[in-house]
Amino acid sequence: MAASARGLTAVGVPPFPSWILYIRIAILVLSLVLLGVAAWAVSIFAGGESAAYGYTGSSGMMVFVTIWSLVVYGGSLGIQFGAPHLFYRIAGLILYILAVIFWLVGWAYAASQAAPWLDSSGWYGGAAHDYGSALAACAGLGAVAWVLSIIDLVFFILACVREVTAPKLSQAELGQVQQPTAPVAPATTFTSELPQQPAHSQQPYATQ
Repeated sequence: MAASARGLTAVGVPPFPSWILYIRIAILVLSLVLLGVAAWAVSIFAGGESAAYGYTGSSGMMVFVTIWSLVVYGGSLGIQFGAPHLFYRIAGLILYILAVIFWLVGWAYAASQAAPWLDSSGWYGGAAHDYGSALAACAGLGAVAWVLSIIDLVFFILACVREVTAPKLSQAELGQVQQPTAPVAPATTFTSELPQQPAHSQQPYATQ
């Protein structure tokens, strides 16, 4: 537990898997796309009555979520490659957790509002259908971004924790853990001399 806390409160970029970079790039791309869709949805009812009737509620929430995501993940990548010594992991952990929560609220709110607007398009015309379609797109793509943000958060935590415990595990696996050694007594060599066999002189054959 203490090792996990040290890993999460340390300063510096944890050893991420290389594919996490693509996860964050995908989150940034989705954020840009959804920012455009949500901003277009807000502009559909940009009149003075939009605030009074709450037309921009879910779309305005999605605009906030996408901007938050761009700042968090874009800033994280900038610090990771530009100033890794300023990467405070505890701050990143809090920001990533908030990003996961905001994405959940954003796409769930958009999904709850998309169906009523699509159903009311027969009474309010094409604008209501366009607004409902925009919210449906925000809900679908926002759910994908939410899943990606969860994956990024989980592997961020794992990278911070494993960094503390990995050296010990690797040494054990490689057999590099030092074992106490007992003093070795110097070996004593014994020389044994075999008794010399008496030499038998060869007698000449007797001649008849």
